[in-house]
Amino acid sequence: MLSGTRLRPEGRRTARAVVATTAEVLERGGLDEGALAPWERRRLAKVRVPDRRDDVLAARLLLRLCAARLTGWPPRELVPVQFCADCGRHGHGRPFLWDHPEVGISLSHADGLVAAAAGPGAVGVDVEPAGRRVGPPPMRARLLGEAGLRDAAARPDPGRAVLRQWVRGEALFKAGHRTGPLLPRPPGLPWADGPGSHPSRLDGLYVLDWTDERRAAVVTAVAAAPVRLLSAASLLTPSAPRAPHTPRAPRALHETM
Repeated sequence: MLSGTRLRPEGRRTARAVVATTAEVLERGGLDEGALAPWERRRLAKVRVPDRRDDVLAARLLLRLCAARLTGWPPRELVPVQFCADCGRHGHGRPFLWDHPEVGISLSHADGLVAAAAGPGAVGVDVEPAGRRVGPPPMRARLLGEAGLRDAAARPDPGRAVLRQWVRGEALFKAGHRTGPLLPRPPGLPWADGPGSHPSRLDGLYVLDWTDERRAAVVTAVAAAPVRLLSAASLLTPSAPRAPHTPRAPRALHETM
């Protein structure tokens, strides 16, 4: 139990976000399924598809590593919980750290990729394989609107541009913004569909879009504080040399929601 401890000074001013492959996380020594809370292990046991189970486990472990970097607390002592203010029950709703509701946390996983974020206040993160494409056409139209679709068609890679808006919408929704993945692109935000990282602001929230070309990942983190991107290598110490990452064949988004 960590009651009474406080965030590092820098942890009160910035959020942290990181992306990695599932294999990178699971190859790290010193952290495994035993680090999960009982409710997480029960939920993990219900996942019958081996690859998806690995993704879920890796995302939850990466979340602990990310939150540990923010707080200075040992990863195994960090207990994520979820609580729904609408129904007053645990097990769903916005996640946070037990005994420290001021620390917002978020995780995402998709076909061999995992992402995590932690910070003071609201936090949201989402990741998708760069080769994934949003479909069918009615979904794209609802996501961007007719004008947005025309703008996307003029981008260097229209499919990547639409995917960016999906990922951004998911992260904003997780952070509590009224925007969701099936709502039009918020005005004023850049497309941010190119390489590198792209910070921006929306309604008081800090938005960091980035593309990890090595891992073929499209990622967005949203937080109430400026987002600092962590290197996966700074968090992960593999127990054995890693083989080059070979992305899994991405499924269409409408088949995975």
